[in-house]
Amino acid sequence: MLSKFINPFTDFGFKKLFGEEANKELLIDFLNQLLPEEDQIADLSYQANEHFPRTPEERKAIFDLYCENQDGEKFIIELQRAKQKYFKDRSLYYSTFPIQEQAEPGKEWKFRLKSVYTIGIMDFLFEEEDDEPEKILHRVQLMEVETCKVFYDKLTFIYLETPKFTKALNELKNHFDKWLYLLRNLEQLQSRPVELQERVFNRFFDLAELAKYSPIEKKAYEASLKNYRDLYNVMETAKEEAKEEGRLEGRIEGREEGREEGRTETLKNSVHGLLKTGLLTDEQIAEALNISVEQVREFKDEK
Repeated sequence: MLSKFINPFTDFGFKKLFGEEANKELLIDFLNQLLPEEDQIADLSYQANEHFPRTPEERKAIFDLYCENQDGEKFIIELQRAKQKYFKDRSLYYSTFPIQEQAEPGKEWKFRLKSVYTIGIMDFLFEEEDDEPEKILHRVQLMEVETCKVFYDKLTFIYLETPKFTKALNELKNHFDKWLYLLRNLEQLQSRPVELQERVFNRFFDLAELAKYSPIEKKAYEASLKNYRDLYNVMETAKEEAKEEGRLEGRIEGREEGREEGRTETLKNSVHGLLKTGLLTDEQIAEALNISVEQVREFKDEK
């Protein structure tokens, strides 16, 4: 069955639904479900998403969305499609850009900062084995270890583990649940559920309906969807091949050289497949295949 609505986890879909000034009410409504009551957003403006380091040798950062609210507080919003080894490190690194950019010239500046929020909408789980399998939303701040009291409340990391959300329509209890249901199920829907008839969701469905797109927009979406599916399929294939390699190694005695050659060829093909998607860094590919970044780069050079 052909999809009626776009996939919000594609790059095109995410930015179409949440990244346009004319439709910023959708992003505001969604973000307010992730924030505590005292930090609710009344208005926001989109900022340039490409940020440069202090020297040419350092690495720049490109955010999916970068916004500023009515109080000048900064919001980095990232759609994370694939797990990577240093995911938390990356979040912290990204947060340093809006912090440093607040510095004012001259000696009068007293280092007073506006709050910075880094928000990760994840299409994967932090850990496969989880002590809190029902905990979807994570809010993280610096705290004093012994007392567990918040030490600094102007730097907040918010992570949303969307694969954990499995509720059906008749199980939705609040606005947060409705947003999660849409993120997880939008592409499979063929009509607008009666449970999701609020004005903000009607606007969301209007934007998501493929029939309303121009031929150019449809082509851009199809390319983005292909990248998303290629990424998913290659990663799933890599996982299955890794499992099969493990099973074969458990059944076969000896012939170490042959098994190692076979495993190397499998990994090489998986690396090249992931590279073709153009969506992952070398570090993300290494994490997905459980190999080193150096191995990824060696396979890349052999292409």
